[in-house]
Amino acid sequence: MTAASAAATRARPMATVEQIRAGRALIGWTQGDLAEHAGLSQTGIARIENGTNRPNTTTLEKILRAFDREDVEMVGTSGVKKRTGEIRTLTGRTGFADFRDDVLREARKGNADICISSVDERLFDKWGSGTVNDNYRKEMAEISAANKAPISRSLGRKGDAHFPAKGHVAYRWIPDNQFGEFSFYVYGQKTAILLFTEEEIEIIIINNPRIAAHYRKQFNDMWAKAEIPNS
Repeated sequence: MTAASAAATRARPMATVEQIRAGRALIGWTQGDLAEHAGLSQTGIARIENGTNRPNTTTLEKILRAFDREDVEMVGTSGVKKRTGEIRTLTGRTGFADFRDDVLREARKGNADICISSVDERLFDKWGSGTVNDNYRKEMAEISAANKAPISRSLGRKGDAHFPAKGHVAYRWIPDNQFGEFSFYVYGQKTAILLFTEEEIEIIIINNPRIAAHYRKQFNDMWAKAEIPNS
């Protein structure tokens, strides 16, 4: 086996039939629930669990992503566990879509107090291009309309008037010396650190209320002094 093929083997998603069943049981999902969240058919899930079908990599990735969004992870070859207060890392376009979904889930609960700092919205346009951004912005605008106020606040670089989400975001400007080297996003009790490169995005989500409170206070202090754009 070559080094490349060995790496691919290590990276391949893994879960046994027993773990899939146990994961469902842990969060009270039926086969139909898992099928809906994974974008698969209930018949397909049933055939996987009874051993009739062996899932390919794409199908298994969808199943694991559905569990991951519910903070359920596989342990070894036989166990499952629920994450509590842990760190979750997402990458690429799929990861960005999952991140958008996570923010929406918090927004639907109410009182998410979404704070966004040091973001160039053009990068969000790039990684969520198409239905990911369209659906997210549409629903967030609807939530904001129901609340009669923007549900999100964003601090951008002074002079940058690219405001693609004015339907649900209140924008203000901060000077260059306060614009951070990475973006952070506080929503509910979660904090996301967004790291962009030319070819990749990495999103580190920390589910910890004390950390969220720290970043939210930092944001509010900056917001109070930030400039309101004319446009």
